[in-house]
Amino acid sequence: MAEHETPIEEPKSDLPEGALSSGAAKALVFFASGAVLVLEILAGRLMAPYVGVSLETFTSIIGTMLAGIAVGATVGGRMADATSPRKLLGPTLVLGGILSWLSLPILSVIGPGVGSDRVSIVFLTCLAFLAPATVLSAVSPMVTKLQLGSLDQTGSVVGSLSAAGTSGAIFATFFTGFVLAAALPSRPTVLGLGVLIVVVGLWLWFALSDTKPQVMGAVFALGAFGLASSSPTPCEHETAYACATVAIDEDNPSGRSLVLDDLRHSYVDLNDPTFLDFRYFRLFADVVDPMENGGPEGELDVLNIGGAAVAFPRYIAATRPGSTNLVLEIDGEVVEIAKEELGLTLSDDLQVIVGDARISLKDLEPDSYDLVIGDAYGGRSVPWHLTTTEVMGGIRDLLRDDGIYMMNVIDGGDNGYARAQLATLQEHFDNLAVIVPEGGAPSTFPANLILLASSVPLPEIVVAQEDGLLLTAEETADYIDGAQVLRDDFAPVDQLAENF
Repeated sequence: MAEHETPIEEPKSDLPEGALSSGAAKALVFFASGAVLVLEILAGRLMAPYVGVSLETFTSIIGTMLAGIAVGATVGGRMADATSPRKLLGPTLVLGGILSWLSLPILSVIGPGVGSDRVSIVFLTCLAFLAPATVLSAVSPMVTKLQLGSLDQTGSVVGSLSAAGTSGAIFATFFTGFVLAAALPSRPTVLGLGVLIVVVGLWLWFALSDTKPQVMGAVFALGAFGLASSSPTPCEHETAYACATVAIDEDNPSGRSLVLDDLRHSYVDLNDPTFLDFRYFRLFADVVDPMENGGPEGELDVLNIGGAAVAFPRYIAATRPGSTNLVLEIDGEVVEIAKEELGLTLSDDLQVIVGDARISLKDLEPDSYDLVIGDAYGGRSVPWHLTTTEVMGGIRDLLRDDGIYMMNVIDGGDNGYARAQLATLQEHFDNLAVIVPEGGAPSTFPANLILLASSVPLPEIVVAQEDGLLLTAEETADYIDGAQVLRDDFAPVDQLAENF
């Protein structure tokens, strides 16, 4: 008689019936969380042509995306409790991809009409990016609900999926910032991201859901993709730092303007480098023309912090032959645009160092320059790390004893930033002056002001009345009026400046 054989039981899975494998669940949360961070990083570049690049812009983007993550986690969790997550995951991802695409036409249509004040920036950010961030952030609680088999598993399931989502966000941050943003324009990147999200969503919709309306989802997706891909872009060139456009002057066929994001940064006349269209360039010339220091023939050694189209160095080269100009410009692609479309020719006397000026300044020889010009801008304000007393001390060391530092700033209202910048210069230079708009100081509207500093008395400067008003030394001291000194540990340039 044969012995009774006990059937061998298959090992039971810890996962509830219908759940994804542990690896697939983690990968899905990793992917959805990473997609949100890709959108967050690219949002700054996509919005810059309409509202500029400022602390307010990045604050709005970060706040909006965090709000989307919070709302998405809440709503996604409630939906997962009310309906099987297997039915929700695919459609949710498809909708997230569609909304990611729709951010592009929203920006193209609404962006040109919004202002650049804080409320307008927040409004545009929410309109374009709150919805996709919310929908994509709903994926994580849905996956978590799907994976939970019992209360005994809550800690490990929630913890592992939370770690996967955070890992996806970290990976997307570094990959987008270091690779995608440098290799591809932002709009094609968003289009490609949306395609990936929609494809994954349709696959999950087909694999997990008993109902099969994927055709309708695909039709909507194709329509949204067509709308997004046909939306106009304001950029001729998208560099690592800006949306760049070269505009031809309708009144002067040889005139060219370089527009970075939403501001005109330079104007050059291809046939006449001495033509200065910008008011503040004419003020620069009012300071430089009477300078008697430099070489025996009046040539100057000039350091330019900020380049754009390199317009003013070309003026110096034309009016003071034999002068040398070194330009520090962070955006190498802008330099290439200037060479290809704006007539820039580099030589031994006109050179460009590409890189952050704060870093490049450290490698320059002390006592080497007759003139240093500060004209670097990130959006509407001077990058704060180029404004502090630590930087001004380094600039003083680069100047010869009779050298001049000349700085372009934009401010208005009570001129809080301009006065703080002068107070900072006062720590290193004995002689200060400021050229304010024609109406006097403080100006009631944002405008360019020219700050001057030297260790010796400044040359006699004559300013055309329509371009500005040069304050006397006594008036400049009253203008500063105890303003704060900008330091590396506290330089609230964006908050002090009224430049909208």
